[in-house]
Amino acid sequence: MHHHRRFGAAVVLLLPLLLGAPAKAAEPIVLGVNAFPNAKALPLHAGIAKGFFERRGLRIELELTEGAQAQREGFAAGKFQIVHSAIDNAVFNIEVRKLDNVILSGGDSGMNEFYAQKGINSFANLRGRSIVVDAPDTAYALQARKIMLQHGLKEGDYTINPVGAATFRFKAMAENKDNAAAILNLPFNLQAEQLGMKNLGRLTDLLGPYQGAGAYAMRGWAERNRATLERYLAAYIEALRFVRDPANRTETIALLMEKLSLPRQIAERTYELLLDPAFGFTPDARFDREGFRNMMALRAEVEGKTTAAPERYLDFSYYEHAMTMVTGK
Repeated sequence: MHHHRRFGAAVVLLLPLLLGAPAKAAEPIVLGVNAFPNAKALPLHAGIAKGFFERRGLRIELELTEGAQAQREGFAAGKFQIVHSAIDNAVFNIEVRKLDNVILSGGDSGMNEFYAQKGINSFANLRGRSIVVDAPDTAYALQARKIMLQHGLKEGDYTINPVGAATFRFKAMAENKDNAAAILNLPFNLQAEQLGMKNLGRLTDLLGPYQGAGAYAMRGWAERNRATLERYLAAYIEALRFVRDPANRTETIALLMEKLSLPRQIAERTYELLLDPAFGFTPDARFDREGFRNMMALRAEVEGKTTAAPERYLDFSYYEHAMTMVTGK
């Protein structure tokens, strides 16, 4: 009898402790994400630093690539799940590598400008010279080849020197005047300008609307991990909104200085250009269908390849649901 009373009292004493015990937080889902080491990676850095991914139950393992070739190989090998890159690479993966990946969102129109060494004032001056590219069969190299054609220069009239991401293209030009020109994006175009290099024009002015960067993943992985992917895209959009909100200017510039090792003046100018929707980030990473059609037409012309219907490359169902998560509508 006494034993029962003691047991009952113990349960009564334990009950508040059991009821009051907080539920153990679920372990965050780890996602491998690969991007380029340029200003376009800013929403990823902000999303990690400001906890946008964490609040959606995710932990991001961010890897910054040396170039398109390394990125495409790592993606094919399954080293990471989500890629932020020129979406021309996703098209390449489907058409050349026969990988079933799918484009999930937009991002920007490339943020690209064509820079040449001091004293080279026109594309015609590039005859017999070397143009630095990422990889010869990737997005912005195709744009370079198209622009050269527009100015009467065929392949063979100039040479192509593949060195990787824009950081390496800028370095190649800064260190060797024989590297006559390159397509550069933020912040490297501003650094080129600072060295007195000649801006031959924005690529959207030279070639028209262009869908540059976006996010993509393997179709099978996306289908199996729909809820995770939608949370990722929602967090990315929230981080992008944070970056584009002028109220966060000071913090965002500090992040640019830290993550890209930029002096304040270049970081501030980079920030201003990132906020310009005609050149920088597309609000909410929306996809530009006209820019995509132009990108595919350019690819078909320069590479001499026919392309499939857009559905072969695109699936925005994840993005659309992510937007409802962000806006509550």
